[in-house]
Parts: sequence; structure tokens; C-alpha cells
Amino acid sequence: MPFTLLSDETGDVCEAYGVLNKKSLFGNTFLGITRSTFLIDEKGIIRKIWRKVKVNGHTEQILHEFSGA
Repeated sequence: MPFTLLSDETGDVCEAYGVLNKKSLFGNTFLGITRSTFLIDEKGIIRKIWRKVKVNGHTEQILHEFSGA
């Protein structure tokens, strides 16, 4: 791939980008990650944010953004 992907093992980046949120499942509340994609340019500027990403169709959304369409 001609770009860098990030894996955040410590959670520091998730916290900085505001993707850690309270969630609940079967009556239990916990801290979870809201699936998100950040498109960051070569200067480190965030150009696009997708929050609450659905897997189906998301690749096409990203490719569309890259194509400049």
C-alpha cells in the first residue's frame, strides 16, 4: 500500500482522536472503540473523518475520496 496504517496497541492514539466511548452490551457498560477511519495527508493534516464505520462499502468510500471524485 502506498500509505501508512496505524495500529494503536496502547490506546493513546484512540484517546487523542476521541474514538473511545462508553458502550453497553447485555446490561454491562464498558469502554469501547468506535470504528473510525482518518484520512491524513503527508503534512499530517486530517482531510476526512469517517466515524461509526460500517465495513460493507467502506473501502469504496475511501477509494472514492482518493480519486478526488
